[in-house]
Amino acid sequence: MAKLLQAWLLVCLLLGLSSQAYAAGNIATGDLPREAQQALALIKQGGPFPYPKDGVVFGNYEKALPAHQRGYYHEYTVKTPGIRGRGAQRIIVGGGAEYFYTNDHYSTFKRIQE
Repeated sequence: MAKLLQAWLLVCLLLGLSSQAYAAGNIATGDLPREAQQALALIKQGGPFPYPKDGVVFGNYEKALPAHQRGYYHEYTVKTPGIRGRGAQRIIVGGGAEYFYTNDHYSTFKRIQE
């Protein structure tokens, strides 16, 4: 089993992919925190967004999501109760058709399954 994992990590490195992109899994829309569900609804209706940085290009510098050209991903803030400012939760939209949720400021992502 360890050799299989090592081989997988080597393939990810050679392809420039992060193993996180595939390790974090999926989350159903209904299993998202209420605030993330609200943010997703706002994204789909085109706003209005509560934070000026909502909709900016997400660079994927962590390489935790599948590689695409710059401008493919955009980020949106998920309000976090009790936190002043933007907090750590985000929804990343890829190409307008795929959605990812992070609750730890880009360390891990879950693909949102609708």
